[in-house]
Amino acid sequence: MVVSELNRIDMKFYDREQELAFLRETRDAARTAAKFTVVTGRRRIGKTTLIKTAYEDTPFVYFFVARKAESELCETYLEEISEKLGIPTLGSSRSFSEIFRYLMQLSQTKSFTLVIDEFQDFFRVNKAVFSEMQDIWDTYEKESHINLIVCGSIYSMMQKLFKDKKEPLYGRNTGELRVKPFRPSVLKQIMADYNPGYTKDDLLALFTFTGGVARYVNLLVDAGALNKDAMIRQIISPNSTFLTEGKNNLIEEFGKDYGIYFSILSCIARGKNTRSEIEDVIGKEVSGYITNLEKEFELIAKRQPMFEKSSTKNVRYELGDVFYSFWFRFIFKYNYILEIENYSKLQEIIERDYDTFSGLMLERYFHRIAMETGKYTRIGRWWDRKGENEIDMIAADELSESVTFFEIKRQPDEISIGVLKQKAEAFLRATYQFKGFKISYEGLSLKQM
Repeated sequence: MVVSELNRIDMKFYDREQELAFLRETRDAARTAAKFTVVTGRRRIGKTTLIKTAYEDTPFVYFFVARKAESELCETYLEEISEKLGIPTLGSSRSFSEIFRYLMQLSQTKSFTLVIDEFQDFFRVNKAVFSEMQDIWDTYEKESHINLIVCGSIYSMMQKLFKDKKEPLYGRNTGELRVKPFRPSVLKQIMADYNPGYTKDDLLALFTFTGGVARYVNLLVDAGALNKDAMIRQIISPNSTFLTEGKNNLIEEFGKDYGIYFSILSCIARGKNTRSEIEDVIGKEVSGYITNLEKEFELIAKRQPMFEKSSTKNVRYELGDVFYSFWFRFIFKYNYILEIENYSKLQEIIERDYDTFSGLMLERYFHRIAMETGKYTRIGRWWDRKGENEIDMIAADELSESVTFFEIKRQPDEISIGVLKQKAEAFLRATYQFKGFKISYEGLSLKQM
């Protein structure tokens, strides 16, 4: 039965068994030695919900770093300490360092969890907080039993705070957790729970439009929009959260140079995925920006054919985030249509181009499936420099000395195993790899999802 778009549904908590176990084990370990865990992940991925679910069985102190005066934050934090720990606090304090020192001292005789959410925003509240915390942590850590969790969604800033040797908190964290999108198997379970009559194309649409990001999946489930057409109508509609997501999430990451970064991401989303193609469109040299997008922001990935010997040749770039691939391909590109509020016209454009775009996302889907199985030691793609031969996926298990070449198309009748074998022969001649391996060939389509 297809879920009506008029029904509102609260989505239950899914997956994250390993993450929940890690957070709970860390809390338990903090009873004997202080723990300082950094939790990162893109906005909307579900970091806060994960932490609250992990610690729902025992009270924990939760600080949210809003962008307001430090004294206002401290007033809220003192109330939280009193409520959650059931103890009198400092009375009043205008300094976060005073509160943190108090909690570190308290943790010498009482083990508890402190969660600081949007931690990187202390940079806007009071830059000195990070060095003050470092001094306090170093003073009390050895005698402390605190389970400190700091969580942030501006990835580049969180990386800088804990990975840059020049930063005061460098090397202080005892653990790190990166929260990732839902795996394909989880998306299948969600569809089975909330729209049991779903089609394979509905499942592909959920992956294509959300990338497995928890908040986006939740929005569609809550709206009862769980078939392809309903998803498009929900996403491209007045006041839709999806329409502003790219800007809301990324402008702060990029700062004043966001315009050129957006242009590069838009080029890649439209298939202009080599540096020369991007520079032809933008009209300027972009190597520095591309390096930042890959290394600092981790928004794009450099792809090369499997076994390519040169690190600089035959390079293609890909948006690592499936949702941003969709957002830049359609919402950012056609923003001028949204400005005149012609939502139905953009819906038509997405419908028109959906088969082509979702076909590319289907490749991503099956790559993630292959990773999820744990069967392979090497997964990748291959293409020759002339562009005459391209293989959608190669998955090898070096332990069993077996390799499978895959062709991935939306429809089974578009797959030719004969052509795939010819491409595989070209790969084997060009790379001299997988000698003596058992070789197999397989076609993947919507049917195998």
